[in-house]
Amino acid sequence: AAAALEGARAILVERFGEDADLIGGLRERMWARGRLVTKVRAGKEIDGAKFSDYFDFSEPFTKLPSHRILAAFRGETEEVLDVALEPDREPVEPGVRTDFEVTIAAAFGIADEGRPADKWLGDVVRWAWRTRILLHLGIDIRVRLRTVAEEGAIGVFATNLRDLLLAAPAGSRATMGLDPGLRTGVKVAVVDATGKVVATDTIYPHEPRKDWKGSLATLTKLAAAHDVDLIAIGNGTASRETDQLARELAAANPALKLTPVTVSEAGASVYSASAFASAELPDLDVSIRGAVSIARRLQDPLAELVKIDPKSIGVGQYQHDLAESALSRSLDAVVEDCVNAVGVDVNTASVPLLRRVSGITEGLATQIVLHRDTNGPFRTRTALVDVPRLGPKAFEQCAGFLRIRGGDDPIDVSGVHPESYPLVRRILDRAKTDVAALIGNAPKLKSLRPHEFVDETFGLPTVTDILTELEKPGRDPRPAFRTATFADGVHKLSDLRVGMLLEGQVTNVAAFGAFVDVGVHQDGLVHVSAMSKEFVSDPREVVKNGDVVRVKVMEVDEARKRISLTLRLDDEPGADGKTARSGPRGERKDPAERGGGGPSNQRAGDQ
Repeated sequence: AAAALEGARAILVERFGEDADLIGGLRERMWARGRLVTKVRAGKEIDGAKFSDYFDFSEPFTKLPSHRILAAFRGETEEVLDVALEPDREPVEPGVRTDFEVTIAAAFGIADEGRPADKWLGDVVRWAWRTRILLHLGIDIRVRLRTVAEEGAIGVFATNLRDLLLAAPAGSRATMGLDPGLRTGVKVAVVDATGKVVATDTIYPHEPRKDWKGSLATLTKLAAAHDVDLIAIGNGTASRETDQLARELAAANPALKLTPVTVSEAGASVYSASAFASAELPDLDVSIRGAVSIARRLQDPLAELVKIDPKSIGVGQYQHDLAESALSRSLDAVVEDCVNAVGVDVNTASVPLLRRVSGITEGLATQIVLHRDTNGPFRTRTALVDVPRLGPKAFEQCAGFLRIRGGDDPIDVSGVHPESYPLVRRILDRAKTDVAALIGNAPKLKSLRPHEFVDETFGLPTVTDILTELEKPGRDPRPAFRTATFADGVHKLSDLRVGMLLEGQVTNVAAFGAFVDVGVHQDGLVHVSAMSKEFVSDPREVVKNGDVVRVKVMEVDEARKRISLTLRLDDEPGADGKTARSGPRGERKDPAERGGGGPSNQRAGDQ
């Protein structure tokens, strides 16, 4: 009899699991009502301190932002956290049937009506739910959580990359790049206004040599000899000390009008060791190439950063937890969009920059550069058809994004595609002027009526766009160059005081807030709830990478190297050093449901 009952139970459990509508409904109910719960494993409190925000954490699936999901799963992978998926927001008492069990029973007409088999059937339902169905739904929910988290994290990475690529270029200004280091010294590279390397050196201002005066003398000589305007300092090891050296250099030589700027050096080492860097800078040591990259990325971030794999630029969250193929596709699309938005000077662009233009492969980009080096600069866009392997289809795709400055046709500097040149000629005839006189002539262009040029080939939107482009041909969509001015006397974490007002630069934007460089060794966090008095669902609504912002210091935790900042300058710190916020927090509205709470200034395993 026992064997028969066991067999009957197995058959029923299989039938429950094969009911697609039932399982689908249970899955959606669990997603809507369930929560992720994390606990610290015994003895892992110290080693796993970076996951401290998740030592006793609980939050509904539907409210979990991507960074918390990824942090919880990483903590589990590193054997610091135990992660559980609870089907109900409130635990069910032992012996009490859950709504899920009631639903399964109802679907198969099982009810306790006092019949001999009713209790046994109820036990089968409970056993099926708690040992089989819940287990499988938990796997499904995990996959769904990871998918949601990865999509969110990739979106954050893509947005941050776009902000970085479209950051304000310093432009054609002689720049000194400093790649900081301690024992190995600070690598120095000076590039002229065109980005050409004109001088290199290595100085040793820090431990162990501490040749501060000698380093200042070397930099002064280089800056004066090459009319240096900007000093780009990499933000890696010894960055703050090197920044102090650069500021002392600027203060001691006011006539040189030097401006020190801290630049992200993420990916510089990857570029230095790349095949392209070897071909581009064959006579320079690998260590010096990083300083060249740092200098050039201040002059033109887009032109320099396209030489580096986007994944190496380091503006994502939990990057190594993401599916590499999906991340690569998203980031490659962002790079191409940015390059096309800005446009490319075909007579100066490198192969890595050209290959990001629509319709141009790496092989074709190499052919364009080879043709340019052999035959001289292109004088017109149509001359591109002389490049081997650049056929009509590729020309159609790429021509509108390629610029020719100082060429034979002034229209070639604009974003107007050659297919639209006949329309431009008609506009010129109507305006009774030539191209040179019309381009950039806003009053003349505004006097024209777009609808008069509409025909079967060119609609009103196209005509309007072309007139707008002719008004400001080849305009750069990137913002004007601006730098943050760090406070004097604030160089390290211990220099910070609660209540200080500081100027800083946004270095990274995550789903939970923005990190800001305020001139010390550690970026501070402006939590999303401290960005505005209004509710903010996405930090990018308020700031983006590279923005210069004014912040107030709300809390400094030297032990954990955490700085809490706010953009709401009238906020006051609480008596315990925590932020006492007035007005809406901009956080989730149900604090009771947040359990252990979310991360504040949390970067557990970030990257």
